[in-house]
Amino acid sequence: MNIPFLDNWRKRQGGTQSGTLAAAVETDPDGVAELLAECELLRVRAGQQGLELDDTPASLTALDQLPPRWRDDPEELPWLGNDAGLYLGTVIVRTVPGAAWDIWPSGQPVVRLESGREIDVVSAGLDWAVAGSPELSQVYAESAEN
Repeated sequence: MNIPFLDNWRKRQGGTQSGTLAAAVETDPDGVAELLAECELLRVRAGQQGLELDDTPASLTALDQLPPRWRDDPEELPWLGNDAGLYLGTVIVRTVPGAAWDIWPSGQPVVRLESGREIDVVSAGLDWAVAGSPELSQVYAESAEN
């Protein structure tokens, strides 16, 4: 999986490509959480529409209400969807007790709930960006219930 912000993380780890995101979750979970929370493209696009993302469930509801102008740019759409998923995961990890980032063997970041359930937040973000469904706030609400 090509995740551009990993280059920033690798630079902070001494520039080697040998460090994996999965290993980083084990050794520096707070650093990984900070890295995954960057979501720069989503934050910029939301800001352009007057929405400041503050890592709260209310901000997910506000994102759901934005006009989907990003669908006009097919090249940007997958990047924005990826960021939306990482932002969704960030809100869940920061507000749902026991939630934490995990990495599948494929390198895909997911959120593991205290119950053991895993949420593929990146896929949810991509679905939201492309089709508007499921809403980010809906995925969050289902996560908060578990």
